[in-house]
Amino acid sequence: MSKYDIIVLGSGPGGYVTAIRASQLGFKTAVIEKENLGGVCLNWGCIPTKALLKSAQVFEYLKHAEDYGLSVKEFDKDFDAVVKRSRGVADGMSNGVKFLMKKNKIDVIEGFGKLKPGKKVDVDGKEYSADHIIVATGARSRELPSLPQDSKKVIGYREAMTLKEQPKKMIVVGSGAIGVEFAYFYNSMGTDVTIVEFLPNVVPVEDEDVSKQLERSFKKSGIKIMTSSEVTKVDTSGTGVKATVKTKKGEEVLEADIILSAVGIKSNIENIGLEDVGIAVDRDKILVNDFYQTNIPGYYAIGDVTPGQALAHVASAEGILCVEKIAGQHVEALDYGNIPGCTYASPEIASVGLTEKQAREKGLDIKVGKFPFSASGKASASGAKDGFVKVIFDAKYGEWLGCHMIGAGVTDMIAEAVLGRKLETTGHEVLKAVHPHPTMSEAVMEAVADAYGEVIHL
Repeated sequence: MSKYDIIVLGSGPGGYVTAIRASQLGFKTAVIEKENLGGVCLNWGCIPTKALLKSAQVFEYLKHAEDYGLSVKEFDKDFDAVVKRSRGVADGMSNGVKFLMKKNKIDVIEGFGKLKPGKKVDVDGKEYSADHIIVATGARSRELPSLPQDSKKVIGYREAMTLKEQPKKMIVVGSGAIGVEFAYFYNSMGTDVTIVEFLPNVVPVEDEDVSKQLERSFKKSGIKIMTSSEVTKVDTSGTGVKATVKTKKGEEVLEADIILSAVGIKSNIENIGLEDVGIAVDRDKILVNDFYQTNIPGYYAIGDVTPGQALAHVASAEGILCVEKIAGQHVEALDYGNIPGCTYASPEIASVGLTEKQAREKGLDIKVGKFPFSASGKASASGAKDGFVKVIFDAKYGEWLGCHMIGAGVTDMIAEAVLGRKLETTGHEVLKAVHPHPTMSEAVMEAVADAYGEVIHL
């Protein structure tokens, strides 16, 4: 039996980052992976979808070349080539993780891992043991009883990335990050897209102003949106698919070539031995303390299988914290109230902290500032005037309670708010920090100025 200090079950952005940090700290480390190094994020999620979205963005530029004083006589898309480019990017990133495993002297054990009592893991009949075993098995596309996936006409995100042919019509069920990103991609490529969302607003976890702006931008692009609506049944017996949608006005039947189910994720906790070891689970999540220890000593869990936000950067941060705690370092528990969320459609969305509604529901006395990109010189020059930056501050102490952005490149701007909140900066400090001109990022300063009645360019 092979013996390690730390074994990590799963090699997504939680698992492989955890393994590397463990190795850096001097632990003899192994990673168990049943499919591809990098997990869903690098192979079927974050990275390949961004490659698809970049192709869509370039195609959009070509369609609007005249807006920039350019004349492009002939251009077209090669859907198969777009998909192949995305897969190539994913393969390159996965190979990069292989290199990192070798560089950090981490053993990669291929196969399906199952936890055993006594700090052991069985991998396809062979046992391995460790002083510490960390579960990082991630999640998959969730299926609804009324929307069973057949991988042909009713698909999840994996199939949406590798379709052989571009559909003429698509129904996207669910308007979280996955749903709106694919809706944007396929619409940009020329597919007739309809979004069906159960809740009253698209991207329902976002500030309501952001949701309304995205809906306006999407409708302007030709995407149909049905909110407060539910798919109650599907019929795949014909050449395409028919979806019965329950709305406030009654039932409606939509026809399409394909339905993309983007209604959330399901944790991968089945058949990995949790019951055999006695690890506590509640509502599809492994229960852990602030440092990711389960109720059974020597067993830990991070990432999508735990109750925190199901985001790649959260899983990575949790894994690093977990192994640093094991190493005896002084670490602080992760602040889940300061986790940025990003959606990479066009316009992009980025946010951190409380929404305006949440702040008011808490009874807080707040200052709210908002600066539209239509008043930004850089946004105007770039031809990207849709969207805004919105900031929320505590009126008494100046604490930065929340920041919400929608527009071009905002996913690269949100880190300013995350860092500012981490350092407990105040609104006046942000306002007096000189921002470069002309940039999209100076909209943050202008939004803060608006909150304090000092806005210049609005």
